[in-house]
Amino acid sequence: MRKLLTLLLAWCLLGFGNAMAETPLLDDRGVEISASAPQQVVSLYGSYADAWLLAGGALAGVTDDAIQERHLTLPEDVCIVGTTKIPNLELIVSLEPDLVLLSMDIAAQMQACDALEALGIACAAFRVDTWQDYDRMMNIFTQLTGRQDLYDAQLPPMAAQIQSILARAAEKAPPSVLLIRAYSSGAKAKGADNLAGYILQDLGCDNIADRHEALLEELSLEAIVAENPDFIFVTIMGGDEEAALAALDASVGQNPAWQALDAVRQGRLYVLDKELFHYKPNARWGESYETLYKILYGQ
Repeated sequence: MRKLLTLLLAWCLLGFGNAMAETPLLDDRGVEISASAPQQVVSLYGSYADAWLLAGGALAGVTDDAIQERHLTLPEDVCIVGTTKIPNLELIVSLEPDLVLLSMDIAAQMQACDALEALGIACAAFRVDTWQDYDRMMNIFTQLTGRQDLYDAQLPPMAAQIQSILARAAEKAPPSVLLIRAYSSGAKAKGADNLAGYILQDLGCDNIADRHEALLEELSLEAIVAENPDFIFVTIMGGDEEAALAALDASVGQNPAWQALDAVRQGRLYVLDKELFHYKPNARWGESYETLYKILYGQ
């Protein structure tokens, strides 16, 4: 009888283990990723190309931002398959990929996803705005590459670093901040709907745009002056930083009311590094948190 119970227990455990092993991997659409140990991978987003390499994978094709923005060093035979907003479907299909990585935030990529899946090509679409999103994606990537060791080496230490920073921030008095995204054609305030905004929120900041929704449409000096935020942070959208900053200066920077803000007068206006606060920082998420923590709270 005892032997029978032992055999039944072993059978149940084996069944449970198999069920766990067969749990499907889902992308951020909730769609099962049909690729298994993919070898011919195309990424339509430079950030995901970088993450795939960090997960131990190799790439057959990338969009041009992988080179121009992420500055990835890739083998000469890796094909450039267009841009993030204009991916070249013909080139992608010619590579015979067994998996294509896409961004859910870019409409053209989701249209490409529909077309590729209609051709039977496996796709995985993600949205990464927070370090937890990155953690989830890397967990999937390392399962696909079979490199759990790379996940273990990178993500738990990063999570521990961020949690330590947040614990220190929780002991501080929260400052008020204004987060601006500057373009060559203008500027808008941003709330907690983007990378820098999420980090500021995590660090306990009071982002005045979260209380003045009109700022999300147009920078109102009246509202900004009334709040007089402790810090002003600027992220740059587009490739021409000088043009974006010039546009910001022309729209509000020359106004005496802007010049009178404490953050401006006392040097607490910061243009944030694109690598850490506009492009997805990937392995450098901890550095993004640490950088803002030091600006806000010092050492």
